[in-house]
Amino acid sequence: MTGPSTASSAATSGPQSAAAPGTEPEPAAEKLLRLLQEGDARHRLIEHEPEGRTDVVSAIRGNSLGQAAKCIVVRVKKTKKTSHYVLAVVPGDTRLDLDRIAELCEARYVSFADQPTAERLTGCATGTIVPFAFDPRLELVVDPGLLRHPEIFFNAAELHQSLALDTEDYVRLAAPRVESIAEAAPAASGD
Repeated sequence: MTGPSTASSAATSGPQSAAAPGTEPEPAAEKLLRLLQEGDARHRLIEHEPEGRTDVVSAIRGNSLGQAAKCIVVRVKKTKKTSHYVLAVVPGDTRLDLDRIAELCEARYVSFADQPTAERLTGCATGTIVPFAFDPRLELVVDPGLLRHPEIFFNAAELHQSLALDTEDYVRLAAPRVESIAEAAPAASGD
């Protein structure tokens, strides 16, 4: 891991930058690594077999499920005609509490975003979504349970690469809204 230093322009301007009109957007994996390097974030890149399921990739990486950032895009409808999207991040051993998102956003209705919308807003394929909101249309909300660990783990916008990221550096660079949005996952059945 590299050590922290003074904040760079990437760290102070935040991750929510969009590509200039008429230009090809920077791939999410490149944008993420550039942000971490320019922001002097302490991190490790982990190569592994392609995998996007939180429980399986956590076992491959050797981290606890509680350290895994599970990232979910949610559509929030405040009125019949107005809606926005939330990138909700919870520990891998929990599930997202949609009722809590509705309460926080004062929404009439909350649902999981459809796959094409989630992929368009995050720039990531399903199973590789990173816990950074690079699109200004995404509000980033993170459960504090994930942040209690000194290091968090997540796929690095690729199925074959993950990141181990210092939690303090994550909070500094991602600047998330921190709210309790996770609930206990149901116990696995013996099926």
